[in-house]
Amino acid sequence: MHTPDQVFATVPSPQPEKRLAGLDHLRALAILLVLIFHFGLFGHPQWVETVGSFGWTGVDLFFVLSGYLIGGQLLGRVAGGRPLALGEFYFKRLLRIVPAYLAVLLLYFSIPAFKERGELPPLWRFLTFTQNFGLDLRTRSAFSHAWSLCVEEQFYLLMPLVVLALAVLKPRRWALWLVPVLFGLGLFLRFYGWELFIEPILQSGSRNGLGITYYKWIYYPSYNRMDGLVTGVCLAALYHFQPSLWSRLTRHGNALLLLALAMLTGAWFLCADLITFNATVFGYPLVDLGYGVLVLAALSPSGVLSRFDSRVTAFIAAISYSLYLIHKPLIHLTQVLLARYGFPADSNEVFLSALLTALLGGWALHLAVEKPALRLRDRILRRRAAGAPHPAGPADAGQQA
Repeated sequence: MHTPDQVFATVPSPQPEKRLAGLDHLRALAILLVLIFHFGLFGHPQWVETVGSFGWTGVDLFFVLSGYLIGGQLLGRVAGGRPLALGEFYFKRLLRIVPAYLAVLLLYFSIPAFKERGELPPLWRFLTFTQNFGLDLRTRSAFSHAWSLCVEEQFYLLMPLVVLALAVLKPRRWALWLVPVLFGLGLFLRFYGWELFIEPILQSGSRNGLGITYYKWIYYPSYNRMDGLVTGVCLAALYHFQPSLWSRLTRHGNALLLLALAMLTGAWFLCADLITFNATVFGYPLVDLGYGVLVLAALSPSGVLSRFDSRVTAFIAAISYSLYLIHKPLIHLTQVLLARYGFPADSNEVFLSALLTALLGGWALHLAVEKPALRLRDRILRRRAAGAPHPAGPADAGQQA
């Protein structure tokens, strides 16, 4: 059992992290899905309706990736018998997430034209990462896409504490039951939310406010969106605690890819209308499990996703966080500007212009804020490691999370 001092120890900073081509492809896919989906909120070509109809699942892919990468960092230390170093973990998350987020938040609150639609929730909601609870799009729809960042931040806060508890208690077989229990809890909570908030509207026959209510009480709350994070953590646990099973599975990367595509195709049809009982209760976990298999395929050395490298997807993956933060206001501003010159918002030319503007804006934010913050983080950790009298062991190598 680790003492409190061991648990909160600071360990040497990571070595430069190896980029994994397969995960780069998936990060790029996730952010492109989100971008095309959000184009549906503005003027857009007709084809965006079809192509972007499944784009809402891009955040689910991000959740699975975060569960795998963050879970892997924490569980890898437990598996290796090393202390969790919670102080360093939270410090790394702070400088990874907050600087770019605060920069975009400053733009939203200081430049009225930056708001893509509606008004902003109170500032304290953003600063406490609780905006996703009770978010009403009728009145507070600006920067609404930060809801998923709230889910991630709450996960970053709680996951180390869960792992710490498991490390102290040292559960054995019963720990495996946590997985079906958590998935079952997600199903129950969405079922309960449906019966409590959605069913009465359907029974009234008016469907008045149905979409707003659904997003407020079903789509945005963290407790309804845990499936993707749990799926990712399960993959990390499989990698660290069942290496032989992991090795056997990852020998079949292309077969896993086909299985993932089949599962996601089924999810596409099941969730064609998201505001249905079956999509709400069963569609979410099917999407997340499908993306979980896709992540496994991307990590398989034998699979095409792992073997195929691309500078394009590597670039999009590198700027994906900054791009996610800033894309909606830039789409809005581009369309407003081009409308003054007579370009219709539903033209392909405006779509491509807005997409390019979003990419350039994401790149600029990455270079100006995100990347310097990461360099500062690594410099501080290296200095702290250099002064540590007893290094805790070799650093983890892995994809930047």
